[in-house]
Amino acid sequence: MAATRTAHAVWEGDLLKGKGVVSLDSSGIGSYPVSWPARTDKEANGRTSPEELIAAAHSSCFNMAFSNGLAKAGNAPAKLTTTAAVTFEPGKGITGIHLTTEGEVPGMDADAFAAAAEDAKKNCPVSQALTGTTITLSAKLV
Repeated sequence: MAATRTAHAVWEGDLLKGKGVVSLDSSGIGSYPVSWPARTDKEANGRTSPEELIAAAHSSCFNMAFSNGLAKAGNAPAKLTTTAAVTFEPGKGITGIHLTTEGEVPGMDADAFAAAAEDAKKNCPVSQALTGTTITLSAKLV
């Protein structure tokens, strides 16, 4: 069964001085301010960006795929923590995504953990949707 999720954005003004709001419609959990400086400055200053939203989607999708793969192999995780760092360069766009994952997986060794993490990176639906972007991974069993 297919599911469709929606969000919408409203923008006012030009790119550099304008501002907008992105709303998560399907869940109804909130609306968040967006701006060009939130994409390009070192500090987001209380605003989000498309890159932060992609990072949220990628880290959660990766954890779901990773958890599923581990469980199917007989090693259900006690806990997975993943950070997605999405890099944006003005004039170039999104230039890379780095996933950093740590996991507590009883009975699993570090090599098997790293291999399962690579498989999840390759096969999670968000990774597959972002195939035009270089995605790297650091995996640590704790």
